[in-house]
Amino acid sequence: TSRPRSRPTRSSRATAVKRSKSDQAWLAFLVGVPATLHIALVWIPAILTVALSFTAWDNLAPLSAIEWVGSLNYRQIFTIFRNDLAAALFNNILLIFWLGLCSAVGMLFAYLLDKNIRGSRVYQSIYYFPVVLSLAVVGFIWKSTMFSRDRGLLNNVWPGEPIDWLGDGTKLFDFSVPFLNQPLGLSRNFAALLLAMAWRHIGYIMVLYLAGLKSVDPSLREAAQIDGCNEWQSFRHVLFPTLKPINVVVAVITVIEALRAYDIVAALNEQRGTEVMATLVTRSLLGEGSGRVGFGSAYGTVFLVLCLGFIIWYVVNHFRERDV
Repeated sequence: TSRPRSRPTRSSRATAVKRSKSDQAWLAFLVGVPATLHIALVWIPAILTVALSFTAWDNLAPLSAIEWVGSLNYRQIFTIFRNDLAAALFNNILLIFWLGLCSAVGMLFAYLLDKNIRGSRVYQSIYYFPVVLSLAVVGFIWKSTMFSRDRGLLNNVWPGEPIDWLGDGTKLFDFSVPFLNQPLGLSRNFAALLLAMAWRHIGYIMVLYLAGLKSVDPSLREAAQIDGCNEWQSFRHVLFPTLKPINVVVAVITVIEALRAYDIVAALNEQRGTEVMATLVTRSLLGEGSGRVGFGSAYGTVFLVLCLGFIIWYVVNHFRERDV
């Protein structure tokens, strides 16, 4: 007797299907157009920025006037202008730690709202509202309604004399660094900026963690309760490990948000004491004493290296989890 012919599996049938020429054309279009735009608008400018960081150019002379200066721009950044670089990096690092703390608060809010308390939908809408606003709009709102010396809400509830929240660049704390000519510290106006950024960041992180908590298998929580775990033990040993993909995304978002915080600084008029890395780049290109394209590109390259480190860490974790 002849052996019965085995039925083709789903994977073999899928590989046997051949795409038509029109399908291949549409696929090439849908993949090629975004990839072309991404390369043209992101990677080509990034590569040109790195190349221009080794040159001297005022952005007005023709391209033939570009002069190769080697590592001169980097030597000036790390020697002559090291105080500016250190102050901007310190503010960015402060933002990373502050937004990390705000991420923990957002996770707490998500955990509380996941318990379906009364009015949870209203709370979600209130917390999420600032997320739909850009950081520039957030800066304008806080500048006019909260930080205004004459009409700001903070000065209306403040018991003492009105405070210039944005113009006061005195340090709340500072410390000296051996190789710097000026101390590093947190200025009062930058602390006010941190409050404005927290208003937006907490709601964003809350939504991410709330989506992750909704996807957790309820049987895991029931098993933790049966084993006698309290709220903290259940969260620490059961819920938090299952949220590892969300934790990685939140960590990357927090760091990138802290590094690229320029629009809210610009909306608050770039007060002295609120400098960040992006501020140094734009001032070299557009601000007072501008026209130093090579110098600004060197700042931008340092900024790019800082961002790429966290992006590579995220990509490695993503593919590692997918392979597992």
